Amino acid sequence: MAKIREIVIDCDVPSRVARFWAGALDDYHVRPYDDAEIARLAAIGLTPETDPVVMVDGPPLTLCFHQRGGPRADRNRIHFDLEAIDRTQEVARLMSLGATVLRETEQYTLLRDPEGNQFCVVATREV
Repeated sequence: MAKIREIVIDCDVPSRVARFWAGALDDYHVRPYDDAEIARLAAIGLTPETDPVVMVDGPPLTLCFHQRGGPRADRNRIHFDLEAIDRTQEVARLMSLGATVLRETEQYTLLRDPEGNQFCVVATREV
């Protein structure tokens, strides 16, 4: 039986999108670069800011932000639904990180991250 190891998100500037999602999600952080990794990147003319693959670690799984090698599709085929106790407050916080609102309905708010990837914020379900 297979299980998800990580989710890979194609983007133009992985470091920028990784920082956004690390800030957007509770208990997620950009994987730190140790001296050996910084030296490896420098040897090929890169820095952590220009790294084509940036990892964001979290409790259930890792998000891998991978520099895309071609044109972007108009609309992402998979998106995140983020759950928040106070949807309005969470949308404001995400906007302060660089998100933009596309549409708001009674059930959800549709946003874009700094590179235009769509995601939604929904209210916490009542049990």
